[in-house]
Amino acid sequence: MCGVGGIVAQAAVNQSIYDALAILQHGGQDAAGIMTCDGFELHQRKDNGLVRDVFRTRHMLALKGNMGIGHVRYPTAGDASASQAQPFYVNSPHGICLAHNGNLTNTRQLTSLLIKEDRRHLNTQSDSELVLNVLAHELQRQDGELKPDNVFRAVSALHRRCAGGYAVVAMIIGHGILGFRDPNGIRPLIIGVRQTDKGKEHMLASESVALDGLGFEILRDVGPGEAVWIDAGGALHSKQCAAGARHAPCIFEFVYFARPDSIIDNISVYKARLRMGDRLATRILSIYPDNDIDVVIPIPDTSRTSAVQVAHALGVKYREGFIKNRYIGRTFIMPGQELRRRSVRRKLNAIDLEFRGKNVLLVDDSIIRGTTSQQIIEMAREAGASKVYFASAAPPVRFPNVYGIDMPAAAELVANGRSEHEVAMTIGADWLVYQDLADLIAAVRYDNAAIEDFDTSCFSGEYVAGDISEEYLHRIEKERSEEAMARRIGEDSDLQQAV
Repeated sequence: MCGVGGIVAQAAVNQSIYDALAILQHGGQDAAGIMTCDGFELHQRKDNGLVRDVFRTRHMLALKGNMGIGHVRYPTAGDASASQAQPFYVNSPHGICLAHNGNLTNTRQLTSLLIKEDRRHLNTQSDSELVLNVLAHELQRQDGELKPDNVFRAVSALHRRCAGGYAVVAMIIGHGILGFRDPNGIRPLIIGVRQTDKGKEHMLASESVALDGLGFEILRDVGPGEAVWIDAGGALHSKQCAAGARHAPCIFEFVYFARPDSIIDNISVYKARLRMGDRLATRILSIYPDNDIDVVIPIPDTSRTSAVQVAHALGVKYREGFIKNRYIGRTFIMPGQELRRRSVRRKLNAIDLEFRGKNVLLVDDSIIRGTTSQQIIEMAREAGASKVYFASAAPPVRFPNVYGIDMPAAAELVANGRSEHEVAMTIGADWLVYQDLADLIAAVRYDNAAIEDFDTSCFSGEYVAGDISEEYLHRIEKERSEEAMARRIGEDSDLQQAV
């Protein structure tokens, strides 16, 4: 999961892209990058770290031009080294920069074809570089000037070659900015517009909150398989570029990743989470009608919205029992299990008065590896809770996600191969209740009945883009295990020290 954005404006865009990335920082804390163009001259800055740390005054002054794209990253494919920071760039044809949110599922085949048949050089292990080189190759095949129809034909060819989930913003130096989503619309992308004294300006972003923060009005979501092209003059062009496009967005965006004030595919994330809470409370009452819950306490921050509704429906007190250190990142998207484990107690501190002598229901958005849940339950008991119950606003996560969320190894998922009772014992809860998948779908779909399906693969094991075999899942489990990731990071560190 990453955050992407792009702007074509009538004035310098460096500060606007910086602000957009800061707003989207929740999508990735590993690296950040911005590329702008001033006429046909490219300017860039990218590195590991948070937005506020990567960009200093000297870097901002050098990012000249009225057009640019940006990216915040956390690693799913490749490793976490600075060489993987986006946007990526190739100089032919025209000069193309690209930022990508998602994950390709046919990387081996694409790598082989790009090297052997397309004669492209690949410099990293990132699947985003594969997307860039496919786009560059297909643009190279177009005859004549760089017109919208040529751009759209290249995207159509890319859709035929790339499999998986992806939302992309790309800048063609001196010509314009391109945005497109995969044919299932798994990863989000939205477009906005604002009117200035000098004319219209357009922005693409992975979440609507970035548009809100910069004063852009939401125009619409980019459709599944659709491409939009904003030329250097500010004109907007769009076209459906994928045959048989089917809208099936990732439901985990609404559960965890997106900010609550975002609107994705015409669905309010905030209201979806309220409805998750309502349905979760109904399920709790159906299983434990005579429960002895004294207080409902959320696990900050994502679960707050659902937890409020759970407390209201159960008719018990809602209290803030944990105080969050705002300077510790989101533990789920931190690379490495040991780093996540150490960060939990640094991030949260319990208020003893809210726990002492009480039967507490803790509500979280989801349970992934179980590391955070286990430690939080321990903290609640240490604070004096008599009993600790646990409720998840999402169903059990039992299967790997292959479309851009860092849960590739099934063995790392606490619910994989375990019943709800066994998960409760593992994390140390007196009892545990999960959301029902049908209820989750109904809670999210409410605002947009036109969406017929969602990608629920991490809950159901059904992969909407297809072509996911057991052999593929075993391979990525081996390649992306905690041990393999740690080994790659260590090898990269050793290499940098040697250089």
